[in-house]
Amino acid sequence: MSLPTPTLQTARLRLRPFEATDADAIYALQSNARILRYWDSPPWKERARADRFLATCKQLEQDGSGARLAIERAADGAFIGWCALNQWMPDYRSAKIGYCFDEAAWGQGFATEAAAALLQWAFETLDLNRVQAETDTRNLASARVLEKLGFQREGTLREDCIVEGDVSSTWVYGLLRRDWKPPA
Repeated sequence: MSLPTPTLQTARLRLRPFEATDADAIYALQSNARILRYWDSPPWKERARADRFLATCKQLEQDGSGARLAIERAADGAFIGWCALNQWMPDYRSAKIGYCFDEAAWGQGFATEAAAALLQWAFETLDLNRVQAETDTRNLASARVLEKLGFQREGTLREDCIVEGDVSSTWVYGLLRRDWKPPA
């Protein structure tokens, strides 16, 4: 079963399916070591990774396992990041959410705004009961975003990730449909 990637609009953002023309922007984002310092994989070193990322976006849609959306500012159309709903399991009515933003977009509430739009789509359109998120325990900004959205910290995966010799732990968060409060 396919899962068509939606286009979602918020007050300041447009979330849309990725296009081939996004390859340079996604490569710039995913090759930045500062942006990926809390990521579960090292920064990209070759541009071909962007093409594979875009192909995976199409594959997620075709096999119905998730949706990745490019995020652009509504005011000027500038690409500022992406968000995703992965591991969609319709039988269990659950999925995982994730996001990544350019440094210039940090601290402006864009992550909360984009994730809220994606969650609203997930709960209302896909009829999910649970959405899970994970973040590096050192990424306090991401933890704050999740908590603002109503996620509850459910546990810690101790030393579950080693990227280029750097050992890190992960917080696991969950948000249940009954606890979701759509943005006003």
